[in-house]
This record gives sequence, C-alpha cells and structure tokens, in this order.
Amino acid sequence: MNNGQLFIATVRLHIWGQYMKLYQSDKSLLFSSTEISDIFFTEYLSEASGDFIKVYFYMLFLSKYNKEIKINDLSKTLSLDFKLVQDAVKYWEDKNLLVKTPTGYSVSNVQESELLKLYTPKLTMSPEDVEKNSQSQYRASAIENINNQFFSGVMSPSWYNDIDLWFSKYGFDEQVMLALFNYCHDNRALHRNYIQTVADSWSKNNIKTFNDLDLYFDKQEKRAIVKKNIAKKLNLSRNLTAYDEEYVVKWTENYGFGMDIIEVALKKASSQNVIRFEYIDKLLTDWKEKDLRTEQEVQTYLQSVKDKDKKVKQIKNSSNYTQGTFENLDALYYN
Repeated sequence: MNNGQLFIATVRLHIWGQYMKLYQSDKSLLFSSTEISDIFFTEYLSEASGDFIKVYFYMLFLSKYNKEIKINDLSKTLSLDFKLVQDAVKYWEDKNLLVKTPTGYSVSNVQESELLKLYTPKLTMSPEDVEKNSQSQYRASAIENINNQFFSGVMSPSWYNDIDLWFSKYGFDEQVMLALFNYCHDNRALHRNYIQTVADSWSKNNIKTFNDLDLYFDKQEKRAIVKKNIAKKLNLSRNLTAYDEEYVVKWTENYGFGMDIIEVALKKASSQNVIRFEYIDKLLTDWKEKDLRTEQEVQTYLQSVKDKDKKVKQIKNSSNYTQGTFENLDALYYN
C-alpha cells in the first residue's frame, strides 16, 4: 500500500469513527426518555399556560443531562419571546419547581416538593382536633365524591388539604362543598384560584348550608331577570356595568322594589330624556323615603304631584295672581 492509499484509508476510518459516534449519540436520544411525575399532571398542568409548560418540560429535559440552563438560550431554542420565558421561569420558581443557582436554574423534584407541603407531623391531639374527627366521616365522604366526580379518582394529595382548609375557613356543609366544585366545573374553571374566589363570594353572602345556597341562587336569578329587563326597557346596546349592577342590588334587595315599580321610574326617566342610573336612583330613593311600597302607591303619589303642578300653574295664570299668592305656592305644593 502506497502513501496515497494509506492516507485515503486513514480518512475513511476517521469518517467512519465520527459516523459511529453520531450514530451512538442519536441512538442514545432515540431510546431515552424524560420522566414526568404523575403529580405534575394532577397538581400543576391545568393551571399553567401551554408556553409555560413548554418551558418547564424543556428545562426538565436539559436537567437530565446536567446542561446549564439560561433564559436567553431557552428563548432561542423554543422560539419564544425572552419576556415570556422570563415569566415562565418566575412562575415555576413561585411553584417551587425551579431553583435559581449561581450559574442558571435547576429543576426540583416534584414529588419531594409535594411531600414537604403535606408532611405536618402532629404528636398530640387538641380538643379541636377531637371535635374535627367527629366530622371527618362526612367530610371524607364529600372529598371522595369530589375525587371521583371531578378528578376521575386521581385527585392530587394537596387537594385534600385545600378542601379540608375550605371546610374550616368557610364553614360550608358537605353539600355546599360539592356544589362549589360542581359550579366551578360547569364554568370550566376547576382550579384553585377560581374555586377560592367563588368560595369567598359565597361566604360573603353568608352561605353555610345548602338551603342558604339555594336562596342565594334564587336571589341571583331574580337579579339577573331584573337586569335583563332594565337593559331591554332602556334599549341599551351594552351590558350593565358593575356600577349599574350596584344600583340594581340597591333597588331590589335594599329597597325591596320589584320590576313593576322600577319600570315606573324607567318610564319617567325616559319621558324626561334622562337615561341615567343616577337619576333613576334618585326617583326610587325618593319613593323609598316616602314609604311607597306598591306600584299603585307610586302612581297615586305621582298623580298627586301632577295635580299640584297643574294647580300651581293655574294659580300663576289666574287674573287674581298676586305677589302674596306666589309666596304661598311652596306651601301649596309640598302640603
């Protein structure tokens, strides 16, 4: 073999060696996998956005190979805005699934994080704990129903603590707790923040038992009908604002007025070309202060005002109208 043939053979061996190295690397990736704990799916998946999950999964993948994780590299590799990646990393940091290090970020063990949350050893039982145990059967049954009905039997362990906390914080009975989850499920928002918001709202409305909840929903339904009727009568092309709704609550629940009396105020406002909730509220507040409780009483009062206006006008137009008469008009009008 001459020198030329020896050189070609050496090049071929080098190329073959490089190919084998690439093949072995590809083969390693081809048959490897990145493990994701089941607790991630039950605890974190539903609340995080798709891009945030994308960032977390790729960081989990990199951590397996002990790769240095930097936000700028993630932004380029995943074709995501730098700010979005920053927000994603901050989100997972707040969830304690990522830890900032001097050189980048490391991925926490999800199972260990959940275990630390759940592990709260108790060496003694207080009287409160004993009383709580007497309720435990009913609560356990409610929680089990929630698990089976809304989580297909695979509810994350941390949910148990949250539900137990909500029982204690709000004083809901078991039926109300089930109704809470059913309400949030029907609104496609079965995550902690939304459930907490709804629970706070129910608690502020003094809901404890299922009967309280039934009365609350009945009140909400009546309020919704009144709002719809008001918007229709005023020919509004928009939904009522939060401020408008405060007036509706005031008229219906504080004053106890039905739609019949409210409609009288709406007609009067329309006839005066004053389609403002402030003006309508002024009318209804005046009627409330005069203790007018029915539509007939309101109509009688409005007719009396109209008659007095007419009488005042007649006096002013009378040939016998004098300055002294003018001074007595106020007394005539308000008596």
